Amino acid sequence: GQEKDPVFWNSWAQRTLKNAMNTQEPNKNVAKNLILFLGDGMGVPTVTAARILKGQLSGQYGEEVQLEMDKFPYVSLSKTYNTNAQVPDSAGTATAYLCGVKANEGTVGVSAAAVRGQCNTTQGNEVTSILKWAKDAGKSVGIVTTTRVNHATPSAAYAHCVDRDWYSDGEMPAEALQDGCKDIARQLMENIPDINVIMGGGRKYMLPKNTSDVEYPEEKKHSGTRKDGRNLIQEWIDRRKDKKGYYVWNKQELLSVNPSTADYLLGLFEPGDLTYDLDRDRSTDPSLTEMVEVAIKILRKNPEGFYLLVEGGRIDHGHHEGKAKQALHEAVEMDRAIGRAGLLTSAHDTLTVVTADHSHVFNFGGYTMRGNSIFGLAPMVSDVDQKPFTSILYGNGPGFKLVNGSRVNVSTVDYQQNDYQAQAAVPLRMETHGGEDVAVFAKGPMAHLLHGVQEQNYIPHVMAYAACVGQNKAHCRSGNSATSIAIAPPSLALIITATWLLC
Repeated sequence: GQEKDPVFWNSWAQRTLKNAMNTQEPNKNVAKNLILFLGDGMGVPTVTAARILKGQLSGQYGEEVQLEMDKFPYVSLSKTYNTNAQVPDSAGTATAYLCGVKANEGTVGVSAAAVRGQCNTTQGNEVTSILKWAKDAGKSVGIVTTTRVNHATPSAAYAHCVDRDWYSDGEMPAEALQDGCKDIARQLMENIPDINVIMGGGRKYMLPKNTSDVEYPEEKKHSGTRKDGRNLIQEWIDRRKDKKGYYVWNKQELLSVNPSTADYLLGLFEPGDLTYDLDRDRSTDPSLTEMVEVAIKILRKNPEGFYLLVEGGRIDHGHHEGKAKQALHEAVEMDRAIGRAGLLTSAHDTLTVVTADHSHVFNFGGYTMRGNSIFGLAPMVSDVDQKPFTSILYGNGPGFKLVNGSRVNVSTVDYQQNDYQAQAAVPLRMETHGGEDVAVFAKGPMAHLLHGVQEQNYIPHVMAYAACVGQNKAHCRSGNSATSIAIAPPSLALIITATWLLC
């Protein structure tokens, strides 16, 4: 009823206006900590639909609620194209938002001079990531993902590889191995040997061929893939013997780690990607939020601060499979992790950025009524084929199905089911990425620099500038993480006190 009263809308807008006036002064502190939340495939339609889903899961209409990312004060758009692709992939984009350089699709941690799949174009074309810049500045660093830890997004943080699919040497062509290229799992262990926190899936790429998996010993497809006979997990454990390092592979082990006594954590919870959150075994598999909480508690002990990359990586997988319900629940879970990170850190000294690498050809429409289930039907049947249709549709993908030469009547199937594949205009085994700009949400020190419409590779330059790492150090007073970025002394004293209090 209150929505029918103009007073409701006017007073809400006035409150918003007042808050906007109060946040006019940009935060120009030094960012002690940097967190990047990357929703893989989380285009703007996915954000909007995830917001509605989040509201509906708590019994509301949905459209009016706020995601945690919606609460960030600064928003900009990111142009996602790769140097050789109008519609990009996750590898070339990861190189942009982690290394600050646009690149070719399918390549990670190398410039556009490198050619996908051609090993001999690697050398001399490597580019380093903000994770490395932060590590070199004395910060603790971490990677948390719902995909394999050597998947496209995380790998651009530590690897230099002309093919994102070279997960282990078992997936590499003989020629690439002869030319001296290293697989991504090996690069994870060797390139930046002291990454403090690594969590996600991908056990099989760390283990020798025919080594059975600890969780699925009977299943051949989950066995090790390495041809070089190395057990990278055991090597990691041995290297950390006296260094407060812990290896865990299930939720119980993860939650039994005491963050105050752990300096290194390797958590590999599946042989491949983690399961979808909707399908997760809540007793044995950690959620993204649980992983993020442990990561931050370990990383934040460093007085110099930390850099953390968090990937909600299976939003992308849900969309590729045409399974909007899986994708949107993945996005809601990532938003929950954003909220948890916000409680564990302070916007005073922590720059948090939330963005996507690219979009998908996912959308929802059809003049649905207020509060209509996000997975529900449009209120009318088609005036062409006289059949109902779901609000959510894909431009292409596996949801294209014909019965007797015409479109499936969706009222005869369970379109609310977790794995329901929404209808698509063009049949494809895998739905494709979308090419439109994606949102960048930012809060904390120097967040105001993420404004306007920018190239995707601008993101790590802002983050590095805010934290005084990488190539942007000239504006920083000294190496001390408690100093401020060239502002008046009173605020400086305040920052030092605040930093001291937060430790």
